[in-house]
Amino acid sequence: MSGSNSSAPGSGAAPDSLLSFTVHSLPSPALSDTARRTAMGRWKMAAVLAVCAAPVVASYFTYFVVRPEARSNYAELVTPPRELPPRLPLTTLSGAPVDPASLRGQWLLVAVADAACDAGCEKHLYLQRQLREALGGDKDRLDKVWFVTDAATPRPEVMGAISQGQPVTVLRVPREALAQWLAPAAGHALSDHLYVVDPMGRWMMRAPAAVDPARLKRDLEKLLRASASWDRPGR
Repeated sequence: MSGSNSSAPGSGAAPDSLLSFTVHSLPSPALSDTARRTAMGRWKMAAVLAVCAAPVVASYFTYFVVRPEARSNYAELVTPPRELPPRLPLTTLSGAPVDPASLRGQWLLVAVADAACDAGCEKHLYLQRQLREALGGDKDRLDKVWFVTDAATPRPEVMGAISQGQPVTVLRVPREALAQWLAPAAGHALSDHLYVVDPMGRWMMRAPAAVDPARLKRDLEKLLRASASWDRPGR
């Protein structure tokens, strides 16, 4: 009939309006490209971090997890390793404060004793020097540390002995504070052991009280060999 509306009842919108609505409901190609680039960037960053961490993870996995019978350890492994307390109250013998973070970056062989330094202390300080020298080309990757746990002054003859060759780093720290990080075996005192700390500041090994230097040397050699891909001499 002339004058009648040929559109479907209630449509209200022209066909070209419906077409426009359909087009604008599609996702924006520009936004999709941006999202893809962002996701790809994140994956690349994660891959770089994984590659950087891989040598450290692999060496520790090899040493701590893959342990055939032939690789038995003499010293006791500390699992999990204990992180260096960031607020450990360290000072020089003259009382100047020392940042605990300054101990990181090098393997440490640690002795603990009061300033009087009895026969056991003298033996540990002597063994520190002998063990380090026995490492040959790797000796510069190991530092010697003596934590003095009282307020007295070490004897001049002891200080003279440990200043020869590569000096011992001597730091004062209250015994109670140090005990929040290092710990002796059951039935022993802190001063009965030598302790091994890794370059990240984690205590990870404790030598037996009656230490066998040759067997401890083999443990140190294994550690240095396992970490050779990521640890370098010096801080």
